[in-house]
Amino acid sequence: MFGRGLLNCIFGSIVALLCVQGQCQSGSLKQNPSLVVLGTVQDGGLPHIGCKKECCYNRSPEQANSYEVTALALAQPQLNLNILFEATPDIVSQWKALENSPSAVFLTHAHIGHYSGLMHLGREALGAKNIPVYAMPRMYSFLKTNAPWSQLVELNNIQLNKLTAGSQTTLGAVRITPLLVPHRDEFSETVGYKIQGPNKSALFLPDIDKWERWNTHLAEVLQIVDYAFIDATFFDEAELNYRPVEEIPHPLVKETVALLESYSNALKKKVYFIHMNHTNPMLNPNSEASLWVQRQGFNIARKGQAFGL
Repeated sequence: MFGRGLLNCIFGSIVALLCVQGQCQSGSLKQNPSLVVLGTVQDGGLPHIGCKKECCYNRSPEQANSYEVTALALAQPQLNLNILFEATPDIVSQWKALENSPSAVFLTHAHIGHYSGLMHLGREALGAKNIPVYAMPRMYSFLKTNAPWSQLVELNNIQLNKLTAGSQTTLGAVRITPLLVPHRDEFSETVGYKIQGPNKSALFLPDIDKWERWNTHLAEVLQIVDYAFIDATFFDEAELNYRPVEEIPHPLVKETVALLESYSNALKKKVYFIHMNHTNPMLNPNSEASLWVQRQGFNIARKGQAFGL
């Protein structure tokens, strides 16, 4: 459940921030489910291990706190119910924002930025009791049969729930549907989630390979949601000068912008780019890359943003 601290945080500073930005929805956020951005960075975080570039150096504690690994919280205050999307390496500080244990955790896949935070639920740390964790079949089996994750199951720190692609799970006033997507599936399949609230819906798709490898056109999904938090790992080719692109075939932000170029401004405005690599200039709100993306009609997710559902 959400604690008083989180309610004060979300419906205090976050609502105030949205009002300053001309997006004040305080009434709807207090009454209806809402999504809150807890982090926007790729799995390795920022600063990134071994990075000696300017992007990782000379950051104040306040700046570092603004760049946590990608996760969303789904608040349903009237029902004292919340949901955490992803268990990231930054789960300690993200959990602190939630104050109390989430009512459920939904995982997208078995890459370190998306599930490794589960280790903090075990006996060495939280010693959690039966926190529901929702995962697809391969992810479910991976957690159940591989140590140390299997110990979380054996000690009832977590309660695994198996999902089926395309099938809805209802929690409170929200329906959650996993969507299979192509990605590097070494240990599990990969999904995004359609999150349907009473009034609006969202797509959470932090990781995917090139759009043409998906059997669904991105624009088709955008047409049936109100917000879309989608993979923005790399802005352009300039960031890929240190690893073979075949190993990390994420759609470049510039490719996504080009893919949707001919579509309406209303459709483009649904997009909030998320899951940015530490090298991605879009992490800086004042960078030319950020300003360019916004001029094209798109948005960039920032920690603390809230969206009414």
